[in-house]
Amino acid sequence: MARVISLYLPLWPTERLRRQGGEAPPAGVPLVVAAREGGRRVVAAADAAARALGLRAGMTVAQAQAQVPGLAVLPVTPEADRAGLTRLALWLRQRVAPVVAVDGACGIILDVTGAAHLHGGEAALLDGLVGRLALSGVTARAALADTRGAAHALARFVADPVFIVPPGEVMAHLAPLPLAALRLGVDPAAGLDALGVATVGDLAALPRAPLTRRFGPEPCLRLDQALGLAADPVDPLRPEDQVAARRLFAEPIAAPETIARHMGKLAAVLCEALAARGLGARRLDLVCTRSDGQAQALRIGLARPSRDAAHLTRLLGARIERIDPGFGIESMALAASRAEPLAAGQVADALAGAQAPDLAGLVDTLANRVGPAGVYRMAAVASDVPERSVRRIPALADGGGVPRPAHRPVPRPAPWPASWPAHWPRPARLLPHPERIETLALLPDHPPAWFIWRGRRHPVTRADGPERIFGEWWKRDAELAAVRDYFRVEDDSGARFWIFRAGDGEDAATGPQGWFLHGLFG
Repeated sequence: MARVISLYLPLWPTERLRRQGGEAPPAGVPLVVAAREGGRRVVAAADAAARALGLRAGMTVAQAQAQVPGLAVLPVTPEADRAGLTRLALWLRQRVAPVVAVDGACGIILDVTGAAHLHGGEAALLDGLVGRLALSGVTARAALADTRGAAHALARFVADPVFIVPPGEVMAHLAPLPLAALRLGVDPAAGLDALGVATVGDLAALPRAPLTRRFGPEPCLRLDQALGLAADPVDPLRPEDQVAARRLFAEPIAAPETIARHMGKLAAVLCEALAARGLGARRLDLVCTRSDGQAQALRIGLARPSRDAAHLTRLLGARIERIDPGFGIESMALAASRAEPLAAGQVADALAGAQAPDLAGLVDTLANRVGPAGVYRMAAVASDVPERSVRRIPALADGGGVPRPAHRPVPRPAPWPASWPAHWPRPARLLPHPERIETLALLPDHPPAWFIWRGRRHPVTRADGPERIFGEWWKRDAELAAVRDYFRVEDDSGARFWIFRAGDGEDAATGPQGWFLHGLFG
């Protein structure tokens, strides 16, 4: 089932002006943008400060200035607003989903069918979108539903700031909304209002034939689109400089083997275009448009730039089950939504010596199966605190996060970063966070005689330590006197643990003197 996000930016015209600077007043000054209607100037949009003072779109500028002395008034710029909204939509296209389109003057539509799990689920995706925009100074409300029409309505009349409709429950949430939520034209909306039809539920209860004869097909069409009974396709944005290939079919295709065959043909054409520009794909978007107008999208990522058509075809084919062809696919488009320079290389002969194995294919396969965050490697960080001394980086990146060239020898992985002291062994498994344990030990320097971890008692038979680690005082004042004393201990079953006391065992200023388990040896 399709899942669509409607992102509504109610203050976009004024917030765009403030983000751009120039003539915009400071943040505390109320701001409106004005448009001309006939012989008068009216408020087209008002910022949050102006709305708090009672100003609304549609009132005359003279009335607004009389009501709020010192009001800042700037002319409306619909072309600049649209251009800014398009740039924002393209930014979302790179980070969220391949099917993104501008929706009116203050909205963006995103088809996230099959993509929400890559962002931690639907709730996390919506919260992340709204929160990221809020940090950038853009007020947003977002709704997620089965259809574009339903998401559009709920984003504008229900979301505060986010709202998610469970699959199959669109009508229950649309019924109490006003008719304006259905994107009706002025004449049908006024005529229905005169008849006492105030909500979507009232409209759904009317007989279709008389309604269509009197008001035309628009009311029933908009209602059917919101309920998923009629097609409401999204025309996705496509950057002008993007490398892409497209195929139109005389007859719709639906068989998986047919879809896979055309994937391969599109990949071959795309790779030729990439080679002509000296580029390699780092991310591919495949958009299949069905006969009912609905788009089915796939997105795959690559560890490093590639224009190997066979490899790209394999990655796309591995996710072909995510495509629902419906009654058939009428067109397919494959685009390199992210491309990077890729120079042609020379294959070394047997006399050149042993070459490092190329793991890019394996990494790509795993990353597109479990998600890009699930394939990584560890890199050293200059820190004495164990949990800060390593970080995750891409699987084929060097320590600085830059992809490693294929010809560079792959070093043998060390169990821990070389910056850690070699004379103090480190555990094979470091817990994400130290876990509290109960224990008994003679202060200040003796190891514990036993400890209880996760409800199980472990008698200590051997111990080595302490190894003292000090806090990083240059990062925050709370670590000026912080101390940890680490011990390697072994219980009566032979299991070995890495535990520490938070403090030096004497001075309370160095820590709470509690004991924690931080790692496990092999």
